[in-house]
Amino acid sequence: MKKKIVLIQDNEDILNLMDDVLQEEGFKVTASLTTEPIEQIKNIEPDLLVVDDNLPGTKKGSEVISDLKSDPDTEEVSSVLTSTASNLANISKACKADDFIEKPFDLDHMIHIVKKNC
Repeated sequence: MKKKIVLIQDNEDILNLMDDVLQEEGFKVTASLTTEPIEQIKNIEPDLLVVDDNLPGTKKGSEVISDLKSDPDTEEVSSVLTSTASNLANISKACKADDFIEKPFDLDHMIHIVKKNC
């Protein structure tokens, strides 16, 4: 059975690139430019959430992860935060993300982080 990933990014080109690469690696990906999949997270039952910190709208990706990690129903969902922020390690730790990927990133590094956290 394929591992399921919810992928949320703020840039359509990056979203499509990550989606294509992860599908080639054998993952089932739910990709979005919005946080809409988060509302369906209990139905999707992802093995991993990969979310950008700079999302359009009122919530940052780190807040999305923090909310999920504080909910007993979703606290076990593994999560990876992505961003260009220079202090991404600290932001990730503060929101209880399991890992982070700094942008710009190397595709092999992204695949490694995803596989490590799935």
